[in-house]
Amino acid sequence: MNVAQLSDMAILQMIGDFIKKKRMALNKTQDQLAVEACISRSTLSLLERGEKVNLITLIQVLRVLNELQLLEAFEVRQQIRPLDYIKLQKKYERQRVRNSDSDIAADNPPSEW
Repeated sequence: MNVAQLSDMAILQMIGDFIKKKRMALNKTQDQLAVEACISRSTLSLLERGEKVNLITLIQVLRVLNELQLLEAFEVRQQIRPLDYIKLQKKYERQRVRNSDSDIAADNPPSEW
């Protein structure tokens, strides 16, 4: 199934069906799940029917259903660009030791002729 081709309402219905299936798999009534999620039964019913509800409601229900891992797709991870990675590596590479002109002069005194 290509979710990108679904309408917003179809996606809401898909989420509602998922919630209902998970609730029933846990053998819970709407009343039980609503109480555990601290929402009203009518709000849970709206969610399961694919109606519009608050995002916090979805989070509360997913938490009770132990399905919060579904939200990991929304985690923003910092990615480093390849060029920046190379620059960081070079920053920590060991630098060659160079003698300053004064060190060279001390080792080799000027010739007298």
